Amino acid sequence: MPLPRSIAIGAAGAAAVWAGWIEPRRLATVRHTLELPLWPARLDGLRLGILTDLHAGAPHAGREPIARAVERLNAERPDVMLLLGDFADAHPLWGGRLAPDAVARILARLDAPLGTFAVLGNHDWKATGAGMWAALWRAGVPVLENEAVRLTAPGGPLHVAGLADLRSRRADPVSALASVPPGEPVVLLSHDPDVFPHVPDRVALTLAGHTHGGQVAIPLLRRPAIPSAYGERYARGHVVEDGRHLYVSSGLGTSGLPLRLLAPPEIVVLELRAPAGPPGGRSAA
Repeated sequence: MPLPRSIAIGAAGAAAVWAGWIEPRRLATVRHTLELPLWPARLDGLRLGILTDLHAGAPHAGREPIARAVERLNAERPDVMLLLGDFADAHPLWGGRLAPDAVARILARLDAPLGTFAVLGNHDWKATGAGMWAALWRAGVPVLENEAVRLTAPGGPLHVAGLADLRSRRADPVSALASVPPGEPVVLLSHDPDVFPHVPDRVALTLAGHTHGGQVAIPLLRRPAIPSAYGERYARGHVVEDGRHLYVSSGLGTSGLPLRLLAPPEIVVLELRAPAGPPGGRSAA
């Protein structure tokens, strides 16, 4: 039996208000513990703070929401902060409403013992060229493009590698890992998850954003809105393929229409654990 017209209109109106005003202004704190086959016991419990897809200047993504996300992530006290791109927004109406330096100064407030590292996304290049890269460097946030840095945690060394944006530049995993000695743990940053099938097996964990979880994340219906050649495969969350691990965050801001439904803005904290089983064992998806 169909719903009465007035009820259907009311439900549609409520959904529109939720998706257009309430959910995009929420902020979820997502915490997961990941057991990784290539993560060493000496670094057991290392925590990553992840922030991506600010789309600064778009509706719901002004200075205050970004600063709130930074404050919330600092309160989680991760060991290292990792930023996955699309700090700017390239929309013709609201792109450029926040200058790169203004965004970078807020991100510079992130505080973690091992530092903060970033990669750029397609919107950064389209909206600002190299402007966001320069702003982040001025603010003391290194941008990694097909390169890696070696960090020294209390348990010993690890590496954070970053890829160039897949759609605007040339993502090169081989170059990104060239300085990482065989057998040492490495976390790889990529704005776009579509690079994941080409990530070498020796990477312990790949991190990505870009998809916004579909933004209006109604399963199956969201598929055309996910900016990925793989459809739902890398929509969001923890993905395991052939023993390799990927985590995709749905990010903070919006792209295109300023709507979110079933994919609230989020910060992510991942605690990395060594395998609990015999050496060389693989965790299940």
